[in-house]
Amino acid sequence: MTRPVIAVLDYGIGNLHSAQKALEHEGADARLTADPVLIADADGVVLPGVGAFGACMDALRVAGLEDPAHAAADSGRPFLGICVGMQMLFTKSEENAGAAGLGLIPGTVTWIPAGPKIPQMQWNRLDIVDPDEPMLRGLGDEPYVYFVHSLHGVPDDDSVVAATVEYGTTINAAFRRDNVFAVQFHPEKSSRPGLRLLANFVDICGGRS
Repeated sequence: MTRPVIAVLDYGIGNLHSAQKALEHEGADARLTADPVLIADADGVVLPGVGAFGACMDALRVAGLEDPAHAAADSGRPFLGICVGMQMLFTKSEENAGAAGLGLIPGTVTWIPAGPKIPQMQWNRLDIVDPDEPMLRGLGDEPYVYFVHSLHGVPDDDSVVAATVEYGTTINAAFRRDNVFAVQFHPEKSSRPGLRLLANFVDICGGRS
């Protein structure tokens, strides 16, 4: 069986290798790359991210990857944003008011409401909105995944929310807009449910789901 080529966008931010290695473990030919030709030819694209929204967007632009990211999403190929990479898909963030995101999911990344300890650094149980969502199939009845974040995405269109968690209030944890999927948690650190999500993405990229 041919392994689908998945481009993991390399824009110099830490934690990129862990996403690449996890995708390889689940059967992908995952390549950490800033090559626009490879990105354009890949079966799917992943945008990881850690740190601050504005710094990550600046690094993406300096690496010349903003346009390739848009082109990949616009092509209809599977596109996955992880953690701050998820936040970068939104229009803007309260963390860095002057920084523009990619706008692939119209909406704003907002601070988690006051109450619980911030950041959320823990395992938490996903509440899946649509059990037929291909990216979330087979995660189990009570999938616990690992979070490290102080903000969450609030889309203009609530119908793109694919999963939530409870943390003082309901926090959005995953999103689907057409071919673009995004998760606030770290699937590569989330044991069996997280690896199953990445395996689902690999299957989608390979046309097997």
